Amino acid sequence: MALKHACHDEVIDPYAGIDEQGIGVSASLLRTPHLQLMRLVLKAGATLREHRVRGEITVQCLRGEVDVSTPERECSLEAGQLVVVPGGEPHAVTARSDCLLLLTVVHGIT
Repeated sequence: MALKHACHDEVIDPYAGIDEQGIGVSASLLRTPHLQLMRLVLKAGATLREHRVRGEITVQCLRGEVDVSTPERECSLEAGQLVVVPGGEPHAVTARSDCLLLLTVVHGIT
């Protein structure tokens, strides 16, 4: 079965399906030729090992606390904060507490 993504002009709720304790599942919310939105649910201590994404990304912390590391810097995010990572830059993500993140990836805009 194909993954259901939102369409243009459709309201997206990144908290849909997430309970008060932050329990839910990660999901791709929107995918167009130029933009992708993903909800990422991480338990305390979980790590996304260093990886690269072609497009420029934002990592926005909606709930909890998370560290975002690149070869140049490490930043800690709390709920309501975000960071921009340039396309192609290696980065890793580590949850300091149970967290809910909204990731935005910009693909191939020239």
